[in-house]
Amino acid sequence: MNKKVIYFFTGIKGSGMSALALVLKQMGFQVAGSDLEKYFFTQRGLEKAGIKISPFSADNIQPNMEIILGNSFKDDHEEVARAKELGLKVTRFHHFLGKLIKSYVSIGVAGAHGKTSTTGLLAHVFSGLAPTSFLIGDGTGVGNQKAEYFVFEADEYERHFLAYHPDYAIITNVDFDHPDYYHSPEDFFEAFKDIASQVKKGIFAYGEDPYLRKLKAKVPLFYYGAAENNDFVARDIQRTMQGSSFAAYFHDELIGHFQVRTYGHHNVMNALAVVAVAYKHGFAQQKIVELILTFKGVKRRFSEKMVDDTVIVDDFAHHPTEIRATLDAARQKYPEKQIVAVFQPHTYSRTIALLDEFVESLDLADHIFLADIYGSAREKSGVVSIEDLKAKLTKKGVIITEDNISVLLEHRGEVFVFMGAGDIQKFEQAFEKLLWKKREH
Repeated sequence: MNKKVIYFFTGIKGSGMSALALVLKQMGFQVAGSDLEKYFFTQRGLEKAGIKISPFSADNIQPNMEIILGNSFKDDHEEVARAKELGLKVTRFHHFLGKLIKSYVSIGVAGAHGKTSTTGLLAHVFSGLAPTSFLIGDGTGVGNQKAEYFVFEADEYERHFLAYHPDYAIITNVDFDHPDYYHSPEDFFEAFKDIASQVKKGIFAYGEDPYLRKLKAKVPLFYYGAAENNDFVARDIQRTMQGSSFAAYFHDELIGHFQVRTYGHHNVMNALAVVAVAYKHGFAQQKIVELILTFKGVKRRFSEKMVDDTVIVDDFAHHPTEIRATLDAARQKYPEKQIVAVFQPHTYSRTIALLDEFVESLDLADHIFLADIYGSAREKSGVVSIEDLKAKLTKKGVIITEDNISVLLEHRGEVFVFMGAGDIQKFEQAFEKLLWKKREH
């Protein structure tokens, strides 16, 4: 890498792109980028770091640049076309990251669900144990110039993670997703088999996932979970309104007693995976205990606000398994309150492929509100509608728009869980404003 070159990010506000831009900036490289002028939650960190963000334009591209291209953008983008005219190097995000991690002891976190939360916890723990750089899918990136380790999120979409050859990997689960790309659960699992074959030193896989139990690897493969047939086992799990605790064992050897401030069974499993990796690297158990206790979570994963006695939870959950986990966490923390699910499906292809599973997971809430499907530019609308999901619900569902958001006030004082990967936050913000207005009157 060259400190005389400006690394220019086309699509810099993407969660992975913004995190990588922050990593390079903190490593001492020159960084700039472009994106839509619409506000994205990732841009605050970029602005604080002094990284210039411009609107898309061919004029942004200068002879002293190397272009890092976001995976959402095609090769005919105007900035890419100009870069090619100038003979500049253009590298896709995942290929650039794949080369960057080769200089470190790299630990990738893969899986259909739990990648971001697990990467965040792993980064927090390892940063407290040794110099560590990390890239998290919530837009967080840290580039430690003395780093020995590099912790990163490995995204399975379109098999992008096959650009990586990490030293170690955590695989949280293989639960079918991205039906716009993968044509079956078996096809999805094939991608994870391929990334497992590229891991160089060791794999830590969730042992209660039936697909992961079929995994073959050329490196040591450790299973973690609550069942006794795992290598790393969480026993004596206690879940309270303050978080969760468990005792971690490697076979029959007690590693230690751990407490997490996050909620839900899935977060106990995420913590156990991190304990396993740190333990196998020989770090002191007491230090791992202290670091796990101080982890507060990542962006858009059970992020909470309160307006008087009304709780607002913001979560990225956009798959039935994630919805179940998020609602489970809400019930753990707020057992005395009713849980109100406000859900926006993400992509028509996922909605139609997993329609019955969405119904089952949403029915775990006490009340259900639905926002219109957030479609992808890669697909056509019309194959399924939000009315189709509403019609299948066992409980009564209500469709919300920005005009009728006041209907949520019927349940003021309860826990509202806003879930989705589209623009669900606009409904959340509108509701929060209504609550404050009601409070003022």
